[in-house]
Amino acid sequence: MLVIWAWVPPVLFLWWQNTIPGSLNNAAACTTAAGRIAGLLAAYLLLVLVALMARVPWLENRVGSDVTARYHRALGEYTVALACAHVVLIVLGYAWQAGTNPASETVTVLFDYADVWLSAIALGLLLLVGVVSARAVRRKLSYESWYHVHLLVYAAIGLAFAHEFAVGTDFSTSLRNRVLWSGAHILVGAAVLAFRVLLPAWRSLRHRVRFTHAVAEGPGAVSLYLAGRDLHLLKAEAGQFLRWRFLARGHWWQSHPYSLSAAPGGSGMRITVKDLGDSSASLARLRPGTRVWFEGPYGAFTERRRDRTRRPVLLIAGGAGITPIRALYESLPGRGADVVLLYRASTEADLVLYRELEAIAAERGFGLHPVVGSRGRAGGDPLRAENLRRTVPDVADREVFVCGPGGMTASAGRELRRAGVPSRRIHTETFEF
Repeated sequence: MLVIWAWVPPVLFLWWQNTIPGSLNNAAACTTAAGRIAGLLAAYLLLVLVALMARVPWLENRVGSDVTARYHRALGEYTVALACAHVVLIVLGYAWQAGTNPASETVTVLFDYADVWLSAIALGLLLLVGVVSARAVRRKLSYESWYHVHLLVYAAIGLAFAHEFAVGTDFSTSLRNRVLWSGAHILVGAAVLAFRVLLPAWRSLRHRVRFTHAVAEGPGAVSLYLAGRDLHLLKAEAGQFLRWRFLARGHWWQSHPYSLSAAPGGSGMRITVKDLGDSSASLARLRPGTRVWFEGPYGAFTERRRDRTRRPVLLIAGGAGITPIRALYESLPGRGADVVLLYRASTEADLVLYRELEAIAAERGFGLHPVVGSRGRAGGDPLRAENLRRTVPDVADREVFVCGPGGMTASAGRELRRAGVPSRRIHTETFEF
């Protein structure tokens, strides 16, 4: 985040160097200047939003996909607010200077200034994306619908770029600024093209991944087995995920992020899918041999986060979060009490992959504790600090990996800190879009 904010002063310098000394001598001029600043910052943050979602491997695998997504969501709110502030302040400033009312000035700006209508469309698209990103709305949308609405950000950034060069005094009067601003857009565009299009296409063609068969794992859950060639060259790790595109009717036009639910091998991989989206349920009916295109592997929720002292590990999983946790449970080094897993579920039927976990626990001696029931049951939330210490007495001395729904991971993180686990040893992955 510090890197992102470090570029704000240079962006503000674009405004300052094109501001005539002594021109900010009245309230109207100051209001207009504030509008220019808000517009520049909104344009910069819009560029940052796209860069964060370019799926640059270094960011995805070192910082973590959930972290970049969290920054993306937070900065998206600032971007929309600044874009709205830009419009309001510019109109008010112009109206004040011209001695007109804001309503008539809005019409003048929209129809008499070059390409301002482009910025109006861009703002409308950003507002639409902002609305579907609100938690209350997002919960009611499928992942597919949410994802495709978000693609409108690319159209918004293109329209905004045209508007900036057409009427933005910070660019229209400075060749250097136009070159620098264009270079930044070209760099981000190249990253999107390279890491979201070209690299996935090359890897998919090279490794020739195909769907082989499906195995039902419980109510609404199915494991998909995938085979390919030279998959070891991907260097995928337990705890990571890939974005899968199944080249079959009803599936080829959309990709889905699914974690590996077993430690990856040289010729095969496995994902376990719950019926959460528009097309998740139909994946079990794919025809064997169906080609699969993919992006990744992504994610920093791996053993690499583990403390170098190799202290014992506590794994906490809930819901679909069991898939990367199950892969880690299988692959983490150690024996006996070195690794303990708490599996949170509302009912026993929700304990997907539990038989496999039991087999791993029996083979390696790892601890395995199913935690079934509602948070309001007798004894309170089973992930409260007191209950964690009761189940895992040495919890404060362990490295902890938590994966599940956002509410669970946030609550578990708080309770783990109450139980004495330092924040640096709590690693979380949130399963939310």
